[in-house]
Amino acid sequence: MKFAIIGATGNVGRKTIDILEKSKLDIDELFLVASRNSSGKKIKFKGNDLTVVALENFNFEKADITFFAAGSSIAEKYVKNASEKTIIIDNSKFFRMDKDVPLIVPEVNSEDIKGHNNIIANPNCSTIQMVLALKPLHENFNIKRIIVSTYQAVSGAGKDAMDELLSQTKDFLDKKKIKSKNFTKQIAFNLIPHIDVFVDDGYTKEEWKMENETKKILSKDIKVSATCVRVPVITSHSESVHVEFDKDYKIEEVKKLLSEAPGCKLIDEHIDGGYITPLEAQDDFKTYISRVRKDRTNKKAINMWIVSDNLLKGAALNSVQIAETLVKNGIK
Repeated sequence: MKFAIIGATGNVGRKTIDILEKSKLDIDELFLVASRNSSGKKIKFKGNDLTVVALENFNFEKADITFFAAGSSIAEKYVKNASEKTIIIDNSKFFRMDKDVPLIVPEVNSEDIKGHNNIIANPNCSTIQMVLALKPLHENFNIKRIIVSTYQAVSGAGKDAMDELLSQTKDFLDKKKIKSKNFTKQIAFNLIPHIDVFVDDGYTKEEWKMENETKKILSKDIKVSATCVRVPVITSHSESVHVEFDKDYKIEEVKKLLSEAPGCKLIDEHIDGGYITPLEAQDDFKTYISRVRKDRTNKKAINMWIVSDNLLKGAALNSVQIAETLVKNGIK
């Protein structure tokens, strides 16, 4: 099969290239596409130098499946027309809540992929890791309510945001005046409870996304309340998740289900360091679950800590897994 990556020179695009290199997908040809500024650049893939071509000049008929990793404005401009010639897997937020576009995490709702009309949406990075862990719990105990606080790495805001954290850290240590360009406040040695724009009732768009995407993927009946925070971490998002079930449970059964959840790994020892942090999850395909415990104020609720590399399972890896699911099912 032939594949294309739109936004091939960005963070998610480059991760997608790395994952495709390790994938079992039979790739006859890979087209790397980006802005005119990146046209002509060389990127290695399976020992060969591939030349980046400009998006304006790319013929989408060349690819069976095309990954869009270039943001909402590009998706809005190109995806609809491109989907007449190729199957699109879009990483942006543009199509996620479109009722005619499936929002897919393969381990969670792969059956929904059959309803695609050549466009499949990749969920928000923070949503993916949460529903991955909660899927088996919802199947067994019926989740009634979720309260989540996220601690999101700067890589979720792109390369410029990553560079700003590094430069601000250096300026802070050198006692220089700090200027913020990509964030509303200083990010070095600080936390910012604000991701994306503000919407209704004081919530942000990132919080809105977590609420509505979770409902679309797991169940419209689940109540979700999110607080999303940007933290001075390069890669890997972390989440403190409170889950209320419809019925009683045994904590041993919950842990067994989590230890068997596809794509997840339970690391939950009650000792110093017996849990996973963002640094340890970086460059790892797994989503890690730690600090699983009963909620002492509600006998039908638990608390847990979830960590995952937001550029991998939160973006590029999930996209490639969607493509693998398409190919495995023979869906054209």
